Amino acid sequence: MTATDGGALAPRKTFLGHPRGLVILFFTEMWERFSYYGMRALLVLYLTQHFLFGPAEAQGIYAAYAALVYLMPVLGGLIADRYLGSRKAVIIGAVLLVLGHFTMAFEGTGGRERLTIGDTTYELQVEGRDQNRRIFAVNGDERVQVAISPEGVSAVGAEPSAANAADVAAVATGAAIGAQPTGALDPATAAAPQAAARSGFPAFTATGAYKLETTRDLALGEPVLFLALALIIVGVGFLKANISTVVGALYEENDPRRDGGFTIFYVGINLGSFLATIACSYLGIKYGWAYGFGLAGIGMLFGLLTFVLGQPWLEGRGAPPVPVQGRSILGVPLVPFFWIAGVVAVIPTWLLMQRHEIIETALPWIAGVIFAAVVGFTVFRLKGAERSRMLVAQVLIFFSVLFWALFEQAGSSLTLFADQSTQMPSWFNAAMTQTFNPGIIVLGGPIIAALWVWLGKRKLEPSTPVKFSFGLVFVGLGFLVLTWAAATQANDAFRVPLIFLFLTYFFHTIGELCLSPVGLSMITKLSVARVVGMMMGVWFLSSSVAHIVAGIIAKATATDTVAGVVTSPELALQTYGSIFGTIGWTGVGVGVFLLLISPLLKKGMAGIH
Repeated sequence: MTATDGGALAPRKTFLGHPRGLVILFFTEMWERFSYYGMRALLVLYLTQHFLFGPAEAQGIYAAYAALVYLMPVLGGLIADRYLGSRKAVIIGAVLLVLGHFTMAFEGTGGRERLTIGDTTYELQVEGRDQNRRIFAVNGDERVQVAISPEGVSAVGAEPSAANAADVAAVATGAAIGAQPTGALDPATAAAPQAAARSGFPAFTATGAYKLETTRDLALGEPVLFLALALIIVGVGFLKANISTVVGALYEENDPRRDGGFTIFYVGINLGSFLATIACSYLGIKYGWAYGFGLAGIGMLFGLLTFVLGQPWLEGRGAPPVPVQGRSILGVPLVPFFWIAGVVAVIPTWLLMQRHEIIETALPWIAGVIFAAVVGFTVFRLKGAERSRMLVAQVLIFFSVLFWALFEQAGSSLTLFADQSTQMPSWFNAAMTQTFNPGIIVLGGPIIAALWVWLGKRKLEPSTPVKFSFGLVFVGLGFLVLTWAAATQANDAFRVPLIFLFLTYFFHTIGELCLSPVGLSMITKLSVARVVGMMMGVWFLSSSVAHIVAGIIAKATATDTVAGVVTSPELALQTYGSIFGTIGWTGVGVGVFLLLISPLLKKGMAGIH
């Protein structure tokens, strides 16, 4: 039997009515997403708590990382389409991902923070990784629990004085000192009010009378961190788009099972995400970062083994467009060339991640030039229905940037909000809040899909522009929930109940289910056939830019931290409430505007729903 159309073959054996290769791809993608989302759940917390990056810097690193993760598959897809074929590209990507995730498990010494009062310097040490973290000032055998607020440094447990009377009262009432929930005080400290005084540590030192200095392991720890991120970025570039291509190659063009196959495939994505954010978050927060990241690496290793050992079940799908035997680039055989190229590509990516501000500055400009060129091509080279459909596609891509910029706060500002401003049960932690999205998708996705079918049978299904507007309104409403909760529902420690963060994710996920499934479909339906590939590239580029915009928003929520702990929980909550209110009303307002112009856009779609 011979390959046709880049490796698509007539189906042979099936499993539960689908090509049995779908089983291999389901579990490969499930484990790949397990590794990706497991690492994502921990990343911003790891940056702020272990490496002691400030929240703004950490969110900038995360934004640059996520932007490149969405940009690289454009290049990986081109390489697979022209040279390697999807299967070989997936294997290269999977190997790089395994290396990247296991490299993340190398913690190094991270960051160190030193407190100098007078002539004495203390190293600040933090116990714990959840919301009950405690800060200790250590100098030799001297070890004192401290609380740092905008007013100054207090020795927790010191005898009352005019300067620290409010802190001592907080201990008595169980309220918070700075970012320290006093219910979690070290028992010895709480039981001995004179402990700090005996140690010689000042009961209170006002801001301005002490000095804080942060250092990081620039020789090994930080470079290894960025190397791990670079390996993951390049690995995702080779794997992400191409494994979906292999799924499509399992089916003939008009096979009625195709949509069902992709639905099963997407269940694997969300199952992997759900399991990862529970397991990796639990291990990472409870036992140590290396355990959480290491489990993500094990998951990706399972994915690689599944794909390699399952090759016979793929029955030749995803083969190169032209056999690779005898082909070379610069005298190097094709497959070894791209193995080398993949490793070499890690180097500039590693350098860029260490200068993430370059990505934040350059990418929007590059995207703007490309988008302007696409608009120019549409206006001056196309006519009639082709032009109007392409313009509608570009308008919707523009609106999607705002949606994803708001939605993707999940990996950055919403994770830090969970850590800094949300009441957590003892069995739950901030990273685990990212289970809400995949869990709701698994439960609610079939309901939304059935709703569209039910409405479609009655000729009431909303058009694509209307679905996009719903997505924007729902993502905006999610943030308004937190704004209201921050203003009215916070406790004495300036934390809101977890249910409100869950409701935010609920609204965001409903918005995602309205917009995301129709996004790629919209591109293929509205684009002129000869430039579909280019428009797909623009779609992924817009998602990449959205993460840069998301980073700008997330940075605006940042407040001061010491040793990864906010110095003013009250200010942190107020800042979150203000920024979330602004972007929430923006999402709702833009969504309503899109809804109002949707009849015009629908007309421009020229018969496409």
